[in-house]
Amino acid sequence: MTDTLQMLATITVIALATFATRVLPFLCFGSREPPAMLSTIEKNLPPMILLLLVIYCLKDVQWLAAPYGIPELFTIGVVAGLHLWKRNAMLSIFAGTGLYMALIQLKVFSFL
Repeated sequence: MTDTLQMLATITVIALATFATRVLPFLCFGSREPPAMLSTIEKNLPPMILLLLVIYCLKDVQWLAAPYGIPELFTIGVVAGLHLWKRNAMLSIFAGTGLYMALIQLKVFSFL
C-alpha cells in the first residue's frame, strides 16, 4: 500500500510541476511582450541543443579504427542534405536515426 501511495504522490508532483512549467510563461507574459533576451534564447536554443546532441553522439567514435567513423559521417551528410532540401526537422531526425541504425546493424561499412 505504501508503494502505491508513494507512486501516486510522485506522479502527482511530476504532473503539477509539468503543468506549472506550461502555464508559467502565459502567466508572466500573457499581457506584455517577453524581454529581448528571452526572445534571443527562444530563437537560438533549438540549434544549440541539436549541436550538443551531435557532439555527444560523436564523442565515442573510433576515428582511427575501422570503419573510421564513416557511418556517422555518411549519416550526418544525408541528414544535412535532407534537412536543407525539405526543411523538416522530424523527417531529418527520424530518417537519420533509421539510416544510422540500418548502417550499423547491417554492417554496411564492415569491409573496411
